[in-house]
Order: sequence, then structure tokens, then C-alpha cells
Amino acid sequence: MTARPLDGVLVADFSRVLAGPLCTMTLADLGATVIKVERPGAGDDTRAWGPPWTAAPQGSSTYFESVNRSKHSVALDLDDPGDLALARELARRADVLVENFKPGALERRGLGYAQVAEANPRVVYCSVSGFGGGAGAARPGYDFIAQAVGGLMSITGEADGEPMKAGVALVDVLTGKDAAIGVLAALAARERTGRGCRIEVNLLSSLLAALVNQAQGYLETGVPPRRMGNRHPSIAPYETLRCRDGLLAVACGNDGQFARFAAVLGEPGLAADERFATNAARVEHREELVAALEALLAAAGAAEWEERLAAVQVPAGRVGDLAAGFALAERLGLAPAAPPAPGRAPQVRHPVTYSADLVRPPQPPPGLGEHDAAVRAWLAAGPAPFTLEGHDPE
Repeated sequence: MTARPLDGVLVADFSRVLAGPLCTMTLADLGATVIKVERPGAGDDTRAWGPPWTAAPQGSSTYFESVNRSKHSVALDLDDPGDLALARELARRADVLVENFKPGALERRGLGYAQVAEANPRVVYCSVSGFGGGAGAARPGYDFIAQAVGGLMSITGEADGEPMKAGVALVDVLTGKDAAIGVLAALAARERTGRGCRIEVNLLSSLLAALVNQAQGYLETGVPPRRMGNRHPSIAPYETLRCRDGLLAVACGNDGQFARFAAVLGEPGLAADERFATNAARVEHREELVAALEALLAAAGAAEWEERLAAVQVPAGRVGDLAAGFALAERLGLAPAAPPAPGRAPQVRHPVTYSADLVRPPQPPPGLGEHDAAVRAWLAAGPAPFTLEGHDPE
């Protein structure tokens, strides 16, 4: 069997919905054994978040399937003394515990960080919340609310339109990735110190950090950025431009690219025009620039311009849907989807490519409580090396 970076690492996944499960799925991709603790009868909230639905065991949703591959599911009622004892034993044996319960909920059950670390000082304990464990602890943590109050919606949408959310739960995704980075860093530190630690990530902090140039611009000037549709606040042309038959996204990041763009359009003099000769000038005269460019782009369709601009290394592409995105990735040899298991749909593949074989082949997400018998037997057997014979994902 191929050795992978997190082989032998046991993850107790007490999280649900998106950020926490994305973190633990990433760890599973890298070889960790992830035991997902779910509520009996209902399971993770996202099992019911459809349509779309899948043909997976117990009628799962594609939402659940997207962040729960290669895990084991055990259904434990944390209000039942027997099941709670098994959950505590799982936490005692775990290398990593990931949770997103309401503040105090796990502490009341003896599963808070201090309680788990007392019995398991090597544990890396990752708490995911909406607004941190202090003054914001009581605020429910949903991606949409974080996008609203954290400022992402204020810079998303047309300049004269309503604030808009991103088309996916982007803040949850960013937070899940931050959580995975934190866990990996803590595991690396544990190799030197022998001790684990607590990691806290929250939607609001991950969002503000992810706003990068927009956030730093605000800190520098004190002026909140505004919505600009598809335009970039600091670069031009870096936006969608209308062609004869649709929209073309163009991203000229420097003056050389703009000069080549102007040449392909048949108006090389645009690059020498004092209004457009530098990026700063183009940003200042953006309205005039866009009018000039769209008048020239009207001569042909977006597909033709995309091809002509690609030939001279000007970043440009037609605005497409997800089907077009997957098709492009396939044409480029990026293999965006992993082959499906029998009777299942393909899974979006782990996004990192390594020169070594570091990623576990994806296994279907589990049905609710699918591994109950094996996990309960192992937890009840007393201290023993972890094994789920016949149930390992690989």
C-alpha cells in the first residue's frame, strides 16, 4: 500500500455542514482515517440539503457528497450515556478532533478542549465557528451571514445594484481550507514538541483575510471599497467586455499585455495614447477605454477573440458555465473529476497535484451510520491500535 502523508493519523470529525467537513475531507485525501460522528436518524444537516439528490445509500444530497468522501460514519447520540462514553473514547484516541458545535455544548458533555487534552495531551483540537469564541460566540455561523456582515457582499455585484453574495458558500470553503492548514501546522509542531494544541478558526476572520488587496486598501486609506461589477479597482482593462455575440473576460495585468491586446484589435496606437499608455492612466480613463475597446471587439465573436488573444499571451476567456469549466479542464489535461465508484457519480478531485503519490484514491461518502458496527466494536475493545478491518477506505 502506498504511504501517504497522514497515514496513521486518526481524525474524530464532530463537524457538520461545510467548513469542518471540507477540512476533514482534505485530511482524508492525504491519508488520514476520518471517523465522522453524526446524529442518529438525521446525520449531518447537509444530507437533507437538496435537490440535487444522489443515488447514494439512504438518499444523500450532492451537497453532502461534495465534502465527505473517504470517511467512516458512526451515529452517536451524545445525550445517551453509552454513546457519549464511546464519543469520549474516540476523542481520547484521536490525533485530531474537528468540531463546530455551539459554544459550551461539547464542554457540557466532557468533550471540550481542556477535557479532551487532559486525557489526550497530543490531540490537535480544531474548533470552527462563525464569529469566534469570545463576544461573537453566541452568533450562529452561516456563510451567507458572514458574507453580509463581513463586507464581501458590499464589493460584489453591479455598482448601481444590490449587494450580492458569491455563487457558492465561499467563506465556508475558505475557512475549511484555513482549518486544514492549521491542523497540518499543529501536527508538524507536535512532531517537535510531543504535544498538541487548540486551533480556532472562524468565518469572519477567514473572510477578512481572504479579501487581501481590498482589505489592505481599506486599512491604508480608511475608505471601504465599493461594488464595481466585474471591474478591478486597481487594474484596467480587467473586466468583461462585450463582443459581437457575448462577453469576453480580459485581464491585462501590465502595459505589455495591453499593447499586444491593442495590436490584435487592429489599433496599436491605443497603447501610445496618453490616456491609456500606463495602467494608472487606463484606470483613470476607464470609461473611455471600455468604449474604445468594445467598439473594436464588436467586429468578431468572443470565441474568435479568445483564440487570437491566447496566441499572443493576452489573458482572456469567454464567460462560461460549470459545464464549460469542466470541459476546459479536461481539454487541458487537468483531470478535474475522479473516476466514479460503481453506481456513483464522479467526485471533484483533490485540487493539488504532487510529483509523488500522496493522495488517497477517493472513496464514496458514507451512508449515515454505515460503519457503526466496526467503529463501536473498536471503541468498546479497549486501548488497541486502530483498525477497521474490511472497512478501510483503501
